[in-house]
Amino acid sequence: MQELKGMGVALTTPFKEDKSVDTEALRRVVRFQLDNQVDYLVVMGTTAEYITLSAEECAMVEATIIDENAGKVPLVFGIGGSNTAEVCKILKERKLDQYQAILSVSPFYNKPTQEGIYEHFKKVVENSPLPVILYNVPGRTASNMLPETVARLATDFSNIIGIKEAAGDLVQAMQMIQQTPEDFLVISGDDMMALPMTLAGGAGVISVIGGGFPKEFTRMIQLGLERKVDEAYAIHYKLMEAIDLIFEEGNPAGIKAIHEKQHLSKNMVRLPLLPATAGLQEKIADFLKRYQSEK
Repeated sequence: MQELKGMGVALTTPFKEDKSVDTEALRRVVRFQLDNQVDYLVVMGTTAEYITLSAEECAMVEATIIDENAGKVPLVFGIGGSNTAEVCKILKERKLDQYQAILSVSPFYNKPTQEGIYEHFKKVVENSPLPVILYNVPGRTASNMLPETVARLATDFSNIIGIKEAAGDLVQAMQMIQQTPEDFLVISGDDMMALPMTLAGGAGVISVIGGGFPKEFTRMIQLGLERKVDEAYAIHYKLMEAIDLIFEEGNPAGIKAIHEKQHLSKNMVRLPLLPATAGLQEKIADFLKRYQSEK
């Protein structure tokens, strides 16, 4: 699955003032990524606020993205959860012919053991019609998928093709790269660590900040894959402040504030999340002004 090497963007779900889904804005967001040559798009990830969407809204968002993408870049679809049986049921019943892979988060809230995580993903891969990318994000799931568990899954199941690793631990990421098969994709799920992980042998990033700076972040990851370290880090350091800003009040409030400044969508999220405050919006506007003047 080398087509999933590089820079993937975790898409937002734009909302109107009344908090309904804004499909026209979603089309603008997708076109912005495509026009700036991202490598692939991730649909219904955490950044999409999928947990607050109804089944009908999810279907509308999916259809809009698929239509606007029109086969231009690969699509990855998020299907995961803490109820193994329900995840497997969705995988068997949902139409997935427009996607290249599934992104499946490690079970959250119920805090399984490493053996429980292994058995969960064993069931997932047995029921998935598509290749599976694991997703380790301890800050949200309250449990960490250890490198040994990832290596075991990668070795035992050829249809588990990679992991989005977002523990924020470079040593752990390097252990995953070291212990898994050569063609296994260790993908950064942390924008600040995307370049170091890529240079360590990772496969790129599934990015949030890339949604605001797709051309630059895609270029940075490509340079990293080509081992052009100085050029890659020049881009990294220019965007470091923006990465901090978009996560200052949580995701996706920050990236939506950037999208509003870029005239792509409104600074709107659904409860229990809140939109970026006036103070954060001011800092983002100041960064964008300085960034544009330095280009």
